[in-house]
Amino acid sequence: MASKAKSEGGILETIKTIVYALLIAGVFRTLFFQPFWIPSGSMKDTLLIGDFLFVNKMAYGYSQYSCPFGICPFSGRILGSEPERGDVVVFRHPVNGSDFIKRLIGLPGDTVQMRNGVLYLNGQEVPQAPAGTFEETYEQQGPMGNLPRCENGPVGEGGICTKSRFTETLPGGRTHDVLNIDTNGFGDNTDVFTVPAGHYFFMGDNRDNSQDSRYGQAVNGVGFVPAENLIGRADRIMFSSAGRSMLYFWTWRADRFFKAIE
Repeated sequence: MASKAKSEGGILETIKTIVYALLIAGVFRTLFFQPFWIPSGSMKDTLLIGDFLFVNKMAYGYSQYSCPFGICPFSGRILGSEPERGDVVVFRHPVNGSDFIKRLIGLPGDTVQMRNGVLYLNGQEVPQAPAGTFEETYEQQGPMGNLPRCENGPVGEGGICTKSRFTETLPGGRTHDVLNIDTNGFGDNTDVFTVPAGHYFFMGDNRDNSQDSRYGQAVNGVGFVPAENLIGRADRIMFSSAGRSMLYFWTWRADRFFKAIE
């Protein structure tokens, strides 16, 4: 009997340890940092498929979407602070409820427009300077097996897929690279968007391969993102793997480990 009681006590302690560990992990994920894998190529070449990062959830304060499954029992934001133009942000998609990562381009009250693939903010052209060519192998990428889109397409399996790269300088001086695939692509010429109060306008750095605020919510696009939907800021890549699984160590991209996100 004593042995049986000791065994049951050991099982109970193990269960309690697991529960406590899950609670601590949940609190950490809710209040501080949320893990995020990059599943698509919409933010190349800033972020690549297979990059793993932690999202800084303290950066903008907290909303209902700070909790797993969006279950925080309050509306609006608490301990909130304003994001800055150029931040790379994870947010909850206003239509389909998935987590997206894009670059913050338009602040409340801004006007945003694309003309011939060039960004205009508040009526002023945002400067772009040529920055060479982004190259990658035309092959399946990541667990979903996505194939990259190429400016020099069509490209055969194993060939070199290229995109023109430009360095864009936002108002205030922050810079980042953007890629071009299409000439006069669907998102290269838009109407003038006026960002409403309490909302933000996001775009992917891989401009011709990004579903972002240029596409309205009526067609399942991102549209204007409410401030409440912001989850956190992406500051640094912690790990990166080019393979179908992170266990394929020969596909690890060690040069991207702990890389700051510009």
